[in-house]
Amino acid sequence: MRFGIDLGGTKTEIMALAPDGKVALRRRISTAKDYESAIRTLTELVTGAEGELDSFGSVGIAIPGSESFGSDKINTGLIKNANTTYLIGKPLRQDLEKALGREVRLANDANCFALSEASDGAAAGAGTVFGVIAGTGVGGGVVIDGKVLGGAHGIGGEWGHIPLPAPSVEEVTEAPLCYCGKRGCLEVWCSGPALARDFLNDPLRPSLAREPATATSPFEKGEDPAWTAELIAASDHPAAIAAVDRLVDRFARAMATMVNILDPDVIVMGGGLSNVERLYRDLPPLVETYGFNLGGPPKIVKNRHGDSSGVRGAAWLWPA
Repeated sequence: MRFGIDLGGTKTEIMALAPDGKVALRRRISTAKDYESAIRTLTELVTGAEGELDSFGSVGIAIPGSESFGSDKINTGLIKNANTTYLIGKPLRQDLEKALGREVRLANDANCFALSEASDGAAAGAGTVFGVIAGTGVGGGVVIDGKVLGGAHGIGGEWGHIPLPAPSVEEVTEAPLCYCGKRGCLEVWCSGPALARDFLNDPLRPSLAREPATATSPFEKGEDPAWTAELIAASDHPAAIAAVDRLVDRFARAMATMVNILDPDVIVMGGGLSNVERLYRDLPPLVETYGFNLGGPPKIVKNRHGDSSGVRGAAWLWPA
C-alpha cells in the first residue's frame, strides 16, 4: 500500500493507493495550526489509515515548500520556502520518520501535482508540462519527458516568488509584503487571498449584509459572510468582475514570462482558482499577446484529477 499526503495551506489530505493504483482510502482534515500539531496529525493520519485498511505502507508527502540540500551540511534536510511558515527551518522528514518508524519521502506540492497530471492526467503524453497551483499560495512545477525538473537547489518552477512582471505604477506603490520578506511577489497578486484582498479594497464592492439574497449574493440580510475567491469569481457584481479582470491580466503577464523561457506543450492549472472557468477562456489569447511571438495561444487546461493530483503524486513518490 502507498500512502500519499498533501499538506496544504488550509486542508490536509491522505490517500491510500492499492498496488493496482486504485484508491483504497481518502480522507481530508483541516491543516494543523503549528508544527507540533502537524507532526502529531500527520502521524495519526497514517497510523489511522493503516489500522482501517489493516495494511502497512510507504509514505510520501507533498509539502508547500522544499527541503534544503546541497553544500550546506548544517541546514540540509530543513524545510525552506514554505508558505505554511511554521514548517520553515524544521526537520520535517526526520521528525516524521522518527514518529512513524520508517523512511518518508517529501516533495514540493506543485511538483507532485505536475507529475501526476503529466503521468495520467490532463497533460498525459506531453513533453514539457508546467503545473500551476493557485490557491492559498501560488506555486509551479516543471515536468520534462516524465521527470520533475527540481533544479540545483530544489526550487525549479517556483514562479510564485518572481516579481509581478510589467507592474503598473499602482502595483509598484501598493505591492503587498509577501511572507518570504519581499514585496510584490506573484503570490501576493494571484492567489485566492490576493483576489479577495483586491476585491475588498474596492470601494464599490457590495456589502452582503445590506443586500437581499440573490443568485449571486446568496445570503440573507443581517449575515456578514466572508467574501471568498470562489464567491467573488462567481459574482456578477461590477466590482467582482473588475477584480477577476485584474487577476487574469496579472496571471497572463506572469505566464507569458514563463512561456518565453519554457515554451511548455501544456500548462495545467490546479488549486482553488483552477475552478474559475474564465481563466481557460481569457488567459490563452492574453498570454499570447504578452509573450514573445508565440505564433499561437498556449494550451492552458484544468487538471483532470482535481485537488487530489498533489496527494496522488505524493503517493507515487515510491515506485512500484
